[in-house]
Amino acid sequence: MQPRDHSRLLYLVSGSPPDCVAHHRFVDLPSLLHPGDLLIVNQTRVMKSRLRFHRAGGRTGELLLVRPEGGDLTTAPTWRALGRPASALRPGRVVELSGGSLARVERREGEMLVISSDVPLWSVAEREGEVPLPPYIERPRGPSHEDASDYQTIFAKQPGAAAAPTASLHFTDRVLEALRERGVHLAPLTLHVGPGTFLPIRQEHEADIRSHVMHEELYEIPEATLAAIGEAHDSGGRLIAVGTTVVRALETYAGTGVAAGASSLFIYPGFQFRLTQGLVTNFHLPRSTLLAMVCAFAGRERVLAAYAEALAAGYRFFSYGDAMLIWP
Repeated sequence: MQPRDHSRLLYLVSGSPPDCVAHHRFVDLPSLLHPGDLLIVNQTRVMKSRLRFHRAGGRTGELLLVRPEGGDLTTAPTWRALGRPASALRPGRVVELSGGSLARVERREGEMLVISSDVPLWSVAEREGEVPLPPYIERPRGPSHEDASDYQTIFAKQPGAAAAPTASLHFTDRVLEALRERGVHLAPLTLHVGPGTFLPIRQEHEADIRSHVMHEELYEIPEATLAAIGEAHDSGGRLIAVGTTVVRALETYAGTGVAAGASSLFIYPGFQFRLTQGLVTNFHLPRSTLLAMVCAFAGRERVLAAYAEALAAGYRFFSYGDAMLIWP
């Protein structure tokens, strides 16, 4: 949707749908918030983390770089990654990446691969990588030129994400200015989106979703943001997370007191939220940990009824879709 802030916004207020569902455009968000409210946004930046490879005999596949292993982002020769097909990526195999660099599969840890190269993989990704659009966004020839900017949020500063924190994709300078005029404050944190966000709950775990294992994602909450959270609390402002990744970082900190580290927090119905008082989020896939989180926050029946209302009203779902503003 262009402009971004013309995407639709379903407003789910306290109570039960459908009586408490209102339909807006995202540009209306400032008018739905109170002076003194604090929006927390994710400033992670999406890497060009999808790499194509081929093997002797012509077999092709792809790797999705997730995070460096034992080194920093720009210089590490070893990374954790996802890849397919699995048959071409057995431990010990060497594949040729686009541009001619070689990568070796060192080991497999569940769904995750550990791969190494004789050159920093960041430089290969920057030169040869693609924007890692979700597989349900079909681009037979790969991401378009527009995707390189469209799949990046206005807040993106810290590179390291393998996917976009999509709730932030709706924000524009016009919305930010209106929020300032309304007296609504913003503060950033960073959570580098990875498999912990986008891998679905496996079918064999649906009977008891607690058996689902979340992959770790690195996060950091700056001291200034922690101070802003305290000020909002003291002044009666509400703390509103922009996206499920922000919720995961905030609630990890609330539960551990650790402001920077790795989060594998899985939030599902029954979870007790300590910091998050409101949530801006997109519409999520079935069997996703994201939908489980939203149901935990706003109530399963309320959320599913709101989803049904959104479907009937023609809302767009998933990464390039529309948004919700919801309260517990």
